[in-house]
Amino acid sequence: MIANSLKLPSGAVLPNRIVKSAMSEALGDDFNNPSDGLINIFHRWGKGGAGLLITGNTPIDRWHLEHAGNVVLDHHTDINRMKKLTSAAKSGGAYILAQLAHAGRQTPDTINAHPISMSNIRLDLPGYGEPRAATDTDLETVITQFTESAWLAKEAGFDGVEIHAAHGYLLSSSLSPRINTRDDHWGGSLENRARLLLSVIRSVRARVGQQFIVAVKLNSSDFQKGGFSHEDSIEVTKMLQGEGIDFLEISGGNFETPVSYQHTSRQESTIAREAYFLEYARDIKKSLNIPIMVTGGFRSRAVMDNALSSGATDLIGMGRPFIIDPEFPEKLLKGLIDMAPAMERDFPPAGKLPRGAVLNWFCHQLSLHGTVGDSNLALPIVDGHERYLVDMQNLTKRVLKARGK
Repeated sequence: MIANSLKLPSGAVLPNRIVKSAMSEALGDDFNNPSDGLINIFHRWGKGGAGLLITGNTPIDRWHLEHAGNVVLDHHTDINRMKKLTSAAKSGGAYILAQLAHAGRQTPDTINAHPISMSNIRLDLPGYGEPRAATDTDLETVITQFTESAWLAKEAGFDGVEIHAAHGYLLSSSLSPRINTRDDHWGGSLENRARLLLSVIRSVRARVGQQFIVAVKLNSSDFQKGGFSHEDSIEVTKMLQGEGIDFLEISGGNFETPVSYQHTSRQESTIAREAYFLEYARDIKKSLNIPIMVTGGFRSRAVMDNALSSGATDLIGMGRPFIIDPEFPEKLLKGLIDMAPAMERDFPPAGKLPRGAVLNWFCHQLSLHGTVGDSNLALPIVDGHERYLVDMQNLTKRVLKARGK
């Protein structure tokens, strides 16, 4: 099943069902353009056999980054560098999407102490400032920024964009009644809370045309009391289908409840859990006739093929295996292996490690791909975690210096 092609509503035909999902590659240069290291790793991924590649979080606004290492796509971007990235990614026949995002209140305070959000409710984590409730003008500007970034993506050679409306970023928080406490036409009812996302999709589609892939990443649930619920998610997916999107990626959680970044170690279970959001996707897919993508936990080909054949999903999204072995999809498709790399299963349980250690270890491995050309799998988890934090501090200083701050 994973070797089967898939035709999207835009007309694009993906050569297989394996997708490199978005990761925080943190390989932008001091001006938030693609570095040589990022271009090189996308060349490896492009040659590695996956049918579709999705970039890491690509902000539409330089003052609302997920972190300083993001590649930004706006009118200050070096489009020639972007063209080199898309050319590298397509070198083996894969399609490539730019994942467009606005971090909202999840912008680090070192980048912006008072980012815009749907309200002034602060993120319950250290390192983030008090957000400013966005005005009508702010939100209309956001719609314009998404639209122009999508057009620039098309100009740079991307095959499409994925609009990031999951994981607590601005479009995700707009959907959450816990964060979006507004009483104007952007808040209150689910229809009002979905207005910002739907307006972005409508504007982007009108700008880029019908043959350009437009996808959306959406939470199946925020997994927080009072947040965006699974029932809400099902209703929003119906609205998105009505806007003519090409596929929907299902995920879940946010920075405060990082469900999508979890790992299951052998100490916690003798049978490692796969496909975190598959059951949620089954519910959502019952109401849709567009393709669904599920990301999170897939490792064994048998589980992937079963998820596809059962109709629960149409695309298999994976992230961390691409860091460990950028060429694993071709091996999986050819039957040389029956399982994607899953070394995180040999890590200690998350409760025995510093917060975010596993995620940061993987991010450091990505950084090594960009700087030395490959990962260092022998590096202890805590060492990689600590090195990544130091690297991000230094990169933040360089980015702010380059901006004259």
